[in-house]
Amino acid sequence: MNAHHTLWEYQLKAEDSGQKYLSILLHKFHFSLRLLQRLKQGERVWVNGNFTYLTARGKEGETLSIQLFSEEETNIPGENLPIDILYEDEYLLVVNKPVGQVVHPTHRYLTNTLGNAVVGYWERKGEPRLYRPIHRIDRNTSGVVIIAKNQFAHQQLAWQLERGHIQKRYFGFVEGVIPENEGIIDDAIGFAPDSFIKRQVQPDGQPARTHYRVLHRYPKATFLEFILETGRTHQIRVHCEGINHPLLGDDLYNGDTTLLSRQALHSSMYAFLHPATGLPMVIRAPFPEDLRNLIKSLNSKNSPGK
Repeated sequence: MNAHHTLWEYQLKAEDSGQKYLSILLHKFHFSLRLLQRLKQGERVWVNGNFTYLTARGKEGETLSIQLFSEEETNIPGENLPIDILYEDEYLLVVNKPVGQVVHPTHRYLTNTLGNAVVGYWERKGEPRLYRPIHRIDRNTSGVVIIAKNQFAHQQLAWQLERGHIQKRYFGFVEGVIPENEGIIDDAIGFAPDSFIKRQVQPDGQPARTHYRVLHRYPKATFLEFILETGRTHQIRVHCEGINHPLLGDDLYNGDTTLLSRQALHSSMYAFLHPATGLPMVIRAPFPEDLRNLIKSLNSKNSPGK
C-alpha cells in the first residue's frame, strides 16, 4: 500500500454480526453512497487482512479495514505561502487563517489564498491532495479553518456540520455597550437590495440564530463571544448591525474603522468528533496581533471610546 494512503479500521461488535459491511458503513459510520461506490471499484476493503466484498456479512470480533483515498490530482495550484498549523493528522489539517486571506480561490482572488497555501504545503511534503475545507470564514475574519485530507474525512465532518454537531465559537468587538449579559439573535438573513455581497436582516430570508455572551464592557464597546446555530454568510456581522451594535472595523456593515480597518471578528474555537476515532476534538486559535492591539487601544485612556 502506498504510504500516503490512510487505513481506516473497525472491530465489529456483537450488534454487527449478520450485517452486511455495506450496511454497517452506511448506517453506523455514515459513509456516503458516493464513497461506498468508489470502494467497490477496487480491492480496498479487507476483513482480518483478506479482501472482501461490501455485500458480505460480518461477524463479531472481525477487523474491517478500508483503504481510503488520499492520492488525488490537486484541484488548485500550490504556492509557497506561510501557514499556521494548529493540528494535523492523517485525516485533518486545521489552520489559523490570517486576516486578509480568502479561504478558497475565486475569480476575484486567484492566488495567495489559504487553498494555495495548503496545497503548496502538501506538495512540498510529496502528498498530492484535493483541497477540501469543511467551512469558510470571511477574508477579513481570522481564526480556525478545518480542512479534510481525504474524501472520508470531508464527508464525515460535513455530516456533522449539516446536523449542527460541530460547535463554532467566535470572539468579536462591537460598538456600544450591550447591557444584557447574554442573548440570542434570531433574525432571518437575505441579500441586501442591489448587492451580490452585502446581506441584511429580512423576514423572508434564511433562518439564522446567533447566541452571544458579554465577556467585557469598555466605555463605548463590548467584547462578545458568539456561538452559531446556523452558518449563514456574514451572519454575525449582519446580526450585530441588526441590533445596532456593528462590529468594530466592519465598514461593509457600518462599523467604526477608527481603531481597526477590518471587522473585529475571530474564529476562536471549533469542537467536533474526530472523523475516524469519534473522539471529541477541541481546536482553538490564538488572537492575532491586530486584535491584541485593539484591546490595548480600548483599554488606554487615549481611546476614542472614553
